[in-house]
This record gives sequence, C-alpha cells and structure tokens, in this order.
Amino acid sequence: MSDTQGVRTSAAERPIVPSGLPNRTKFLIFGVMAFGQFMALIDIQIVAASLNTVQAGLSAGPDEISWVQTGYLMAELVMIPFAAFLAQALSTRWLFALSAGLFTLASALCGMAWDIQSMTLFRVIQGFVGGAMVPTVFATGYALFSGRQRAMIPAILGMVSVLAPTLGPTVGGWLTDAIGWRSIFYINIVPGLIVTLMAVLIIRVDRPNLKMLGQIDYAHLGSLAVFLGALEYVLEEGPRREWFGDPLIQSVAWVSLVAFGLFLERSFASRGPIVKLTPFRRPTFAFACMFNLVIGFGLYASTYLIPVFLGRVRGFDSLQIGTTVFVTGLAQIASTVIAARASQSIDQRIVITVGLSLFAASLWLASFLTPQWGFAALLAPQLLRGFAIMLCIVPSVGLALNGFAASELRYASGLFNLMRNLGGAIGIATVNTWLADNTRIETAHLGQGLGEAGRRAPDFINAMASRIGQVAGDPAVAAQLSRAEFGQLVGRAALTAAFNDVFRLMSWMFLLALVMVPFCRPLPSTPIGPADAH
Repeated sequence: MSDTQGVRTSAAERPIVPSGLPNRTKFLIFGVMAFGQFMALIDIQIVAASLNTVQAGLSAGPDEISWVQTGYLMAELVMIPFAAFLAQALSTRWLFALSAGLFTLASALCGMAWDIQSMTLFRVIQGFVGGAMVPTVFATGYALFSGRQRAMIPAILGMVSVLAPTLGPTVGGWLTDAIGWRSIFYINIVPGLIVTLMAVLIIRVDRPNLKMLGQIDYAHLGSLAVFLGALEYVLEEGPRREWFGDPLIQSVAWVSLVAFGLFLERSFASRGPIVKLTPFRRPTFAFACMFNLVIGFGLYASTYLIPVFLGRVRGFDSLQIGTTVFVTGLAQIASTVIAARASQSIDQRIVITVGLSLFAASLWLASFLTPQWGFAALLAPQLLRGFAIMLCIVPSVGLALNGFAASELRYASGLFNLMRNLGGAIGIATVNTWLADNTRIETAHLGQGLGEAGRRAPDFINAMASRIGQVAGDPAVAAQLSRAEFGQLVGRAALTAAFNDVFRLMSWMFLLALVMVPFCRPLPSTPIGPADAH
C-alpha cells in the first residue's frame, strides 16, 4: 500500500513538460489563453469611441471621464510584471482561471456602475485582474511549442496585441450606437465565463508552489504598485495641469521616483523578489524592450489620435469613428502571416527595420490632414500603419523571448509586455501635451496671418453675416453668428495643423528608433524545460 502511495506521490510531483503534450491539447490551451488575452487588451480602448456617451450616462465631468481608461491601464501595468510570480505560486491554470473569472465579474460591475466613482473603481479592478492574462499567454506559448510552431507565437500574439486595441473603438462604437454604452461591458460576460471554465478544465502546463505565497516581499510589491500607479497619474494629469508647474504633479512625481528606487533596491536585495530584472542582463532583450516601448507609444498614440481627430474636427459619432478606424485591423490580419514568415527566413533586424520605416511613413502620410479628411482620405495611412505594426511586433517578440529557460521566461514576458503598455501610457500623455501646445502655436500663427491679411478676414465675416442675415433677419444676430462661425473655422484649422505637427513628430521618433537596430544580436531558440521549474 505504501509503495502504491509512493508511486502516486512521485507522479503528482513529477514536473510537467508542456512541449510533450499532444498537439491538439497544446493548440486548445493556447487558443483559450490567446482569446483571454484579447479580451483583456480590447477593453483598454473599447470605451475610446464611447467616452462622451458614458460621460453623459454617468453625469461625469470632462476631467473625470478619462479615468475610465486611465484607471484600467494603470492597474494593468501593476499586474503585468506581478503575474510571473503569481503564475509560479498558483500555477498557470489557476492564475489564468482566476484572472478570467474576476475580469468577467468586474466587467459586469462596470456595466452596472451608477456614477463615475463606481465606474472608475470597477475599471481599476477589471484592469488589475485582467492584466495577468497578458504576459502569461506569451510565456505559456513559448513553453508549449518548439521549432516552426514556436515561430508562429510572436505573429499570433503580436496580432492579438495590436488588433485588440485597434478594434476596441470600432466594437465599442458599434455596440454603443446599437444597444447602449453599458453593453460594451456586458459583452464580456459569456466569453469570460467560457474562458474561465476552459482554463480550469484544460490548462495543465505546470504545478503550483503555494509556499511562495508566504514569501511575498510586500515592500517590493508595494513599491512596484506605487511607482507605476503614480507614474501613470503624472502621465495622465500632467498635460492638463501644466506638468511640473503644478505642486500636486511635482509631489506625485517624487513619490513615483522614490518608489522606483525602493523597487530597484528590493529587486536586487530581496530573497524572494516579486519581479526579477535578470533578463535585462541580455543586451538584446534590453533593446527589444526599448523597441516595444516605442511600438507601444506609436500603437496606442495613433489609435488614440485618429478617433480624437474624427470626433473633434469632423464631428463624427461613435459608429462613424469605429467604421473609419476598422481598416487598420484588417491590414494587421493580412500582414500577420507575412511578418511571421519573414521573421523565420530573414534576419529579424531587417524585418524590424522595414516595419519601423513603414510605420514612420504611415505617420508622415497622416500628417497632411485637412478638416475634410474622412474614411477615404485616411484609408492609405491606416492600411500602411496596420501592415507595418506587425513587422515591428513579430521580430521584437522573437528578439526578446528567444533563448530564455523556463525559470526566467515568465519574468522576461512580463517585463516585455510591461514596456509596450508603459509606452502606450507615455505616448497618450505625450501626444496630448504636443497637441495642446501645438494648437496654441498654430492658433497664434493663424491670428498673425489674418492680421497681416488686411481686410480679408473682416470682409469674409461681413459676407457671411450678410448671408446669415437673409435667413435670420436680424443684422445684430447675423453678425454675432458669423463671428462665432468664423472662430470655429479658425479653431478647427489650428487644431488640424496641430494634429499634423504631432504625426510628424511621431514619424521622426520611429526613424530615430532605427539607430538601435544594429546593436541587437538575435539569439537562437533554445528548448525550454519543465514550466514549473523554480
């Protein structure tokens, strides 16, 4: 009897080798996890095209409604690097199931939110619990597959990573227009429950090490949360508060800096660090993370800017914005296979050079906006941007994650994914600042030009007042309406010119990123051992 128990115990403790699972099981596990990641990522931007509707529904102020997105992203940033530790402690199976289940519950609560405070709280919870799904699927995919199958992982997950936030405004805008804004949260419930159940039933890639839960370095975890949370607050509120000219921004920035120092100290001195920084010992990984930071900047900033332009300049509603930006996602799907095959047969540095160059070109094409641009005019820049982003993402994932053993792969995946989301947060904050500053500059230039034009502007206003007066009948009202209309025309022209300035700056940033390419040395893909090695 004791011999039988001994055999059972040794079998239960025997490490699981994910790559040894049947192909059908591996693809099923990977498919379920990739869909969970898609749900977590699409919810970052699903409210982008519907913010005005949500704001009206919750009676929120303009400064409050932005936290519906910011709170989610802030919480997700904290969880992404923490997920590697939790995956080892709880196992991939239970971490992913808990993440998907709690994400589904938080989505339902967001749909039931009664004011902006409750919505922000539920979005923070949703982002935090959902963030665990993002890096976990990268590490698991690399542990499950090898050879040519593993080479497809960067392409598939890269497509999910960029397609989800790109489609977010489209899906959100369509649902808001057809059913109502609460549906953009309720739509997660059924898929979320299915992912949760499937995760419990089929994910068997490692075993838990519950003893790790008693070894959590809370100072390390707390410093990570404060550092990233305070940084995100500075990035979000900085553009509205004139950055470090505001005492509150100064204070929060100092808190973030001090927390970052404590985080680094615990990363090197702690016996059980929450986040291991050892992957940065590889220069190629460090450069790949820098590429991901730039890619995140461009991806999220451009995804943010186009809907803002269409809403503020063209006056498009949620559905019109969604249908206009949808083509970018189609181009991303079309380029996935091309990017995957190119990364297998061509030096990854060449692929990422082409990707960064094409992305820069797409931003440059978008820098010739006029107040009349809509779907047709934006088609070419958006298609090129969607095609180019996959040529950036796929080789950067390969450069970052190839060659790591299982013990470090989770941490490398968490840090790599953190850089993309952090780049997105920095990108949105930066382009908001650029947009505000350049709008003021362009308005001043237009005012100066109108002043030099002599009687042209007054003559235009008088002619407009004459036409309005024929309808309104009151000359005083006609003059007032004509001046207001002229002011709107000037403001729209200045804002459009500011958008063009921002797109040009982003284009130059992508070209400058090419300087890093020669310093990357691709590492060969190495076999990964048992996923639960500690």
